[in-house]
Amino acid sequence: MTTEELGALDYCYLTTKGRRSGSPHTIEIWFALHGEAVYLLAGGGDGSDWVKNVRSDPTVGLRLGDRDLICKGRLVDDPEEDALARRLLLEKYRPRYSGELEEWDRTSLAVAIDLPPD
Repeated sequence: MTTEELGALDYCYLTTKGRRSGSPHTIEIWFALHGEAVYLLAGGGDGSDWVKNVRSDPTVGLRLGDRDLICKGRLVDDPEEDALARRLLLEKYRPRYSGELEEWDRTSLAVAIDLPPD
């Protein structure tokens, strides 16, 4: 799949290591691909288990279409990057989602998954 095709997919799959159990945990989640990063928004904020797992161990598995990657996750703390992540996700999902996304956009926590170099 091309980068454009990967970016157009509805979901990616993020696997984190449980901070207590050490077991892998996989979620299906909306994403936006931009350059060397995949952006996610955690609707549960920093209370989300997967966010807590990324904080505990930033090494994550990421499945994008037919690609399985080992990546590094991080909370987005730069205001410009945070705004970019939110804009990209809203632009991608607003046309294909019938519900209201403004609260999700406003209250979620932006997380970046940095892709490994090619």
